[in-house]
Amino acid sequence: MNSDDLVIADTQAWLERAVIGLNLCPFAKSVHVKGQVHYAVSRATAAPELLEGLRAELKALVALDAKLRDTTLLIAPDCLQDFLDFNDFLAQADGVLADLDLDGVLQIASLHPGYQFAGTRADDITNYTNRSPYPTLHLLREDSIDRAVAAFPDPESIFEVNMKTMEQLGAQGWAALKVGRTS
Repeated sequence: MNSDDLVIADTQAWLERAVIGLNLCPFAKSVHVKGQVHYAVSRATAAPELLEGLRAELKALVALDAKLRDTTLLIAPDCLQDFLDFNDFLAQADGVLADLDLDGVLQIASLHPGYQFAGTRADDITNYTNRSPYPTLHLLREDSIDRAVAAFPDPESIFEVNMKTMEQLGAQGWAALKVGRTS
């Protein structure tokens, strides 16, 4: 297995075991089982390179029918390892979205191995709802989000339910999922 394949395998394992397995995102299972999730590995080592990869992936996503590709996970295993740097980068990522006139069409969600919500300790288990094996930009279609939210009885409750799920699972339970990097 080459290194890109390993990065994708780690990300798929995390998606299946944590995101879908713990129901952290009730909308993920449907697109996953339909094969509508595209995994793209960027070998960028600096933010400007990653921005170019992001630009290409945003264009590719919007060019395809949602039935073929509903969402993209742009995985950057060699870039922005520090969460604060990654978090600062998100403003530039949103700038690319605006430059392409895709604001309101697509959105970018952030996932990172060191993800930390404001006001939490770094080791707070609730941060793990957004912890992926590698720095990842999740490119989502606004239309798909709207449809999913409309079909979900109480979308505002997802965050609170996720916090409770993680608190019940605990650090030991998370470790047992084996959803980190294998490389």
